[in-house]
Amino acid sequence: MRLRNISGSRERIAQSPLVVHEPEKLRGRWQRRFGNAHPLRIEIGMGKGKFIHELAARNPGVNYIGIEKYSSVLLRALEKMDELPLSNLLFIRMDAEEITEVFGEGEVDRIYLNFSDPWPKERHARRRLPSAEFLARYERILKRGGVLEFKTDNKALFDFALGELPGAGWAIRALTFDLHHDGQMKTDNVTTEYEEKFSSQGNPIYKYVINRQH
Repeated sequence: MRLRNISGSRERIAQSPLVVHEPEKLRGRWQRRFGNAHPLRIEIGMGKGKFIHELAARNPGVNYIGIEKYSSVLLRALEKMDELPLSNLLFIRMDAEEITEVFGEGEVDRIYLNFSDPWPKERHARRRLPSAEFLARYERILKRGGVLEFKTDNKALFDFALGELPGAGWAIRALTFDLHHDGQMKTDNVTTEYEEKFSSQGNPIYKYVINRQH
């Protein structure tokens, strides 16, 4: 799902004021970085940035951070900001495993996971972003009542994700096995590049919205 390496992408990212290069120094202080007290929402594995850029444009009263591991993909998100700059959107290039080092306890209002790497081999199950291991990390940074939204076209990954919830102590607030034909859940749905591609091929999109059981 990632792009081939693009020459100069790391240099462009290193020079961009839109990319936070030492995010751990802002742990617990992201509102100060944005200069307001708006809620903070993050997308982990944002790809080319279409989803989070559109969300940020629609919701100027919310701060957004797009997290991406690969420089060549993050570069595409920066190019979108060249076309339409937004003051409520920043980016971090990092591995999702470091999430609790970058965000403080209860600092995040909402987490988005969109078309995450399925890591199909069983020995890699702990690397899957909706795994119990990652849910434990998300629990630490989400505020009380905060939610996580997960979308995928991969049925096996979605079944795995659902199976992780009971033991991890999370509850389902909304669920669909065909998002684009779900009258309620498709309302205000913002698509990703991959979502448009997969849906156009006739593939159903699976989605859940969950929060911690307290």
